[in-house]
Amino acid sequence: MPSRMTDARKEYEQATLQEADVARDPLRQFTLWYEAAVAAKVPEPEAMTLSTATPEGRPSARIVLLRGYDDRGFCFFSNYNSHKGRELAANPYAALTFHWVEQERQVRIEGRVEKTSAAESDAYFFSRPSRSRIGAWSSPQSDVIPNRETLDELFKRFKEQYPDESAIPRPEHWGGYRLIPTRIEFWQGRPSRLHDRLQFSRDGEAGWKLQRLAP
Repeated sequence: MPSRMTDARKEYEQATLQEADVARDPLRQFTLWYEAAVAAKVPEPEAMTLSTATPEGRPSARIVLLRGYDDRGFCFFSNYNSHKGRELAANPYAALTFHWVEQERQVRIEGRVEKTSAAESDAYFFSRPSRSRIGAWSSPQSDVIPNRETLDELFKRFKEQYPDESAIPRPEHWGGYRLIPTRIEFWQGRPSRLHDRLQFSRDGEAGWKLQRLAP
């Protein structure tokens, strides 16, 4: 048997999650929880695990940052040629997971992923600091490189190529993705590991169906 990492146990008892109290629109409920995390100064509340699948069907996950959401879905940005970009091109379905540990909360979101419009990608790209825009040009994301110096040299080269910070163009291989949710689950930690799990799933034209899941 592998040794346990820790014997520490925590009873989750900060809050409950009842059907009578949850917003009937999952985007509204997400907003309530996200704003609560921001107000509580949770470190990087926009950090989320993006889970995709490789072409062989194997799981692939990493942390990315939520950069906006609305009734259409949840947006993040990346290099389209990265591992995640190639995986989404082959299989445009993914999952997002938020874990706000300080509030004993988790949100899981599943759905189809599509690229944002060029205008949306431009708007976000040009809002970034100039060094981040140069970084988008400099990094052949997910490719093997021989050493750190290679990356530094690429950054220097593109910085010289685009000396005017206001005129750094968006690379064609860089832009946004939007996950269009079909399922959103809200998890609230409870004592004795009997956690509250409320799931919203798309119900055709009727909107969203709310169900409780066993922990």
